[in-house]
Amino acid sequence: MALLVQKFGGTSVGTVDKIEKIADKLFESQKAGNGVVAVVSAMSGETNRLIELARQISHEPNAREYDVLVSTGEQVTIALLSMALHARGVDARSYTGAQVKILTDDSHTKARIMEIDDTAMQSDLEHGRVIVVAGFQGVDKNGNITTLGRGGSDTTAVALAAALKADECQIFTDVDGVYTTDPRVEPNARRLDRITFEEMLEMASLGSKVLQIRAVEFAGKYNVPLRVLSSFEEGPGTLISYEQRTEGKIMEQPVISGIAFNRDEAKLTILGVPDTPGVAYQILGPISDANIEVDMIIQNVGADSTTDFTFTVHRNDYDKALKILQEIATAVNAREVVGDSAIVKVSIVGVGMRSHAGIASKMFKALSDEAINIRMISTSEIKISVVIDEKYLELGVRTLHTAFGLAETASD
Repeated sequence: MALLVQKFGGTSVGTVDKIEKIADKLFESQKAGNGVVAVVSAMSGETNRLIELARQISHEPNAREYDVLVSTGEQVTIALLSMALHARGVDARSYTGAQVKILTDDSHTKARIMEIDDTAMQSDLEHGRVIVVAGFQGVDKNGNITTLGRGGSDTTAVALAAALKADECQIFTDVDGVYTTDPRVEPNARRLDRITFEEMLEMASLGSKVLQIRAVEFAGKYNVPLRVLSSFEEGPGTLISYEQRTEGKIMEQPVISGIAFNRDEAKLTILGVPDTPGVAYQILGPISDANIEVDMIIQNVGADSTTDFTFTVHRNDYDKALKILQEIATAVNAREVVGDSAIVKVSIVGVGMRSHAGIASKMFKALSDEAINIRMISTSEIKISVVIDEKYLELGVRTLHTAFGLAETASD
């Protein structure tokens, strides 16, 4: 008998009819001999409704009371799903995060899980019950309700799977797996049978929104096999795990597993900065102090002993960062500040890069052949990212998808 933790997001439980279908799925899973723990989100749109109510009262609601409010959405879902299971003759029991005792720190709205008391759940599983747990929430050491932030139900599911030593954590969404890239941009994108934690973490951080980054990190840390499946269609989905090994050797991996992109980029450059020790800190220190996250960084030193310093930020932070950089330019006697918010980042990801040379040159040639100019380049062991003009996003993704043969190497 396998122990499965199955997570269902807001769109999967968005109506009573959909909740009934999820109950059917859980019933069939238990009937097949599996131990089943379901983790659910609030019904689609419910969390936004609750947030809007809070904002009608206050633009900056008290964080503790905010968590008390928004955590109620999941409580509705667990009760309805448990009722639906009871109607099918299934012994089910619902738990809020506090009842399970998902112990978190006290950082309201963005709490982190510290430990989980699995005693009651283990007892329920031994008695053949289906357990239904509210995702996205926990409780701190003082008994205060906390929430884990947007997408926190994924993290809840993975944490429960780790605590219960589940055979697999299955994330049911409105897509049937992880694709080589977004099918809305590249119609020939294909579903992957499997992908490594490292690759999925890179793709999630680069803009792929199939899974929450924290959930992937948690799964990798505790070696919890993750599978992305469709709530509405049958299929094997995509398994996310460590690299497959046989006789101590890593099995052959595709060179590139996927292409991720991020439309929310903006680029800033401070020109003609005196090239002196500490100049990078002088520029990025105030940016960091303003709680603005910096992504890619390039520094070029000219023949006149000045440097041009370029970095990217989230597009929502562009105006704020530009104003700060203009003040810095005056303070350090830089020549000028220029910026561009009409850029995107496109990245190729694959653990196979480790053992294959020439990947970067192949990427750059493919883009060059389409007259796509590269503004910035960033690399890691399993990723190469480039910044290009926003108008070339779709063409760039399709070009790279073809150049690396992703339509042929991915699963049908």
